[in-house]
Amino acid sequence: MATLTLKNVPEKLVQRLKEEAKQNRRSLNQETLARLEVSVTVRRPGGEETVVKLRKLHNKLAGLPPLTDKFLARARNKGRP
Repeated sequence: MATLTLKNVPEKLVQRLKEEAKQNRRSLNQETLARLEVSVTVRRPGGEETVVKLRKLHNKLAGLPPLTDKFLARARNKGRP
């Protein structure tokens, strides 16, 4: 296995990682490795795929009326006393 050294890691980030590691019952090293693994294996859609999805969404929403401040305020306050 290789060894990786990180420099200039912000103290707040280290503290957050330590807290997460504790909650997940992992060492700081295990938590960091788990998060790195997820970040490099998560598939991110390419530009063309994103454009296709956005066009589909645009077509789906095309017939709806535009959102207004009045509509948003009513939706936000719906069900509140």
